[in-house]
Amino acid sequence: MKPIGWINASILIIAAVSLAPALPQSDRTGRAGELRFGFSTEPATLDPLSPANTADGRSILFNVFEGLVKPTPDGGLEPAAAENYTVEQDGFAYSFTLREGLLFHDGSPVAAEDVVFTLETARANRFEGFAGIAAVEALDRRNVRITLKEKDPEFLANLTIGIVPKSNGSRETKAIGTGPFIIDSYTTQQSLVLVKNPHYRKPGYPKLDKVTIVFVADSDGLLTALRGGNIDGAAITGSLLQQLPENSFDIVPGYSNMAQLLALNNSAKPLDDVRVRRALNYAVDVQEIIDTAFYGRGEPSGSPLIPGLGRYYETSLKNPYPVNIARAKSLLAEAGYPGGFPLEITVPSAYVMHIDTAQVLVNQLGKIGVDATIKQVDWATWLSEVYQGRHFQATIISLDSNSISPRSFLARYRSNAGSNFINFKSADFDSLYDASLSEPDDAKRTAIYKNAQKLISDNAASVYIQDILGFKVFPRGRFSGLLNYPLSVTDFSTINSLASK
Repeated sequence: MKPIGWINASILIIAAVSLAPALPQSDRTGRAGELRFGFSTEPATLDPLSPANTADGRSILFNVFEGLVKPTPDGGLEPAAAENYTVEQDGFAYSFTLREGLLFHDGSPVAAEDVVFTLETARANRFEGFAGIAAVEALDRRNVRITLKEKDPEFLANLTIGIVPKSNGSRETKAIGTGPFIIDSYTTQQSLVLVKNPHYRKPGYPKLDKVTIVFVADSDGLLTALRGGNIDGAAITGSLLQQLPENSFDIVPGYSNMAQLLALNNSAKPLDDVRVRRALNYAVDVQEIIDTAFYGRGEPSGSPLIPGLGRYYETSLKNPYPVNIARAKSLLAEAGYPGGFPLEITVPSAYVMHIDTAQVLVNQLGKIGVDATIKQVDWATWLSEVYQGRHFQATIISLDSNSISPRSFLARYRSNAGSNFINFKSADFDSLYDASLSEPDDAKRTAIYKNAQKLISDNAASVYIQDILGFKVFPRGRFSGLLNYPLSVTDFSTINSLASK
């Protein structure tokens, strides 16, 4: 996938950790306990404490690092590095006890001081949810207490961040975690090899002995590799699924848990006028995009949140701007653009799904006089010019969450957020978002989240399209056990090889 999630730091250039020789074709498939899986983008860093990573990067590191707690497929949390925890001081403090005998990948024991270092580094790097920490202290070798400045009923969801050894000063290129897999080697632009962690805390996991992640430049390359047997699996979209041979692959559907949108730069003319942004929303037919570019497989969102977030999602936003060409033209005329205007849509070139979406949008926007053109750029250019530099009019991208809290989707819309690359400014939204941080009542907090979504929609911050339905595909009868999460991750630890040994 080509989406990006929570990024607000400079992109790091990663050197090869070690060289992984290419496997001969005969060794690539059919071997028990091994999986070769294709990814479209590489990690921007191997450091879980750096916000400079792609969604694919975080998906890979999900298998290498674990936090005090870990997400579950049903959207809950389970103990991970911690064996238990208690909430103290009426919600102002959390105390955790680490698992006895828990080891890092290098064999060193996990200590409370490593947790303190991890959380303090995340706070210094301005990870969402960590600004509210007043203090982190090691009570002894296995016990840690976190004290908050204010009550935060969703604070626990932030503690999925991967714990690292305090002694590792080379985290960007040397990954040492406690997760089910160890990074054995990483050759940039080629592959990253994961091997089983023999000391993993969960008996019987991971099921696989080895996972080789193969970096493929584009979606066509993924299809070619799947057909030729150079990889055993990949995540693809509906349009690509149609091109695979029937009855040759097992298909595991699941929502991508990413909000696809036509992101609008609210500071770029004429998009700084809310009437113009609303006109674009009235011109876009989301269902036509899903039917044309995704073979009818997708879930319209209309919101910066994904529908999969259940009770937090504002269902009235499924279709907040029904297609209305006359209304769109009227709004453009009111804004001083009766004949329309030129609009450049920047699209990362490696992702066919976004290019396909852009092509449908060009035709739709043309109906209201907007002369839309597509500018394709490589991923590095998109990150530097669009996301970090904010030099764009519009772009098509998918945004994911770094936790199971709706705040991860909403935080980027706060006026001063480093991840607010669309330059959305609203004092009313800022007040709503800030109120959610300390509201202890779950029902009231949910209502705040829904009102925040409505405010973003009313201001037409962007055109919200869908949560893309994606598919993970494997050669028929070769692998089983894949779980889906309400996060954009691939958990390799539960996958079992069915190949004969």
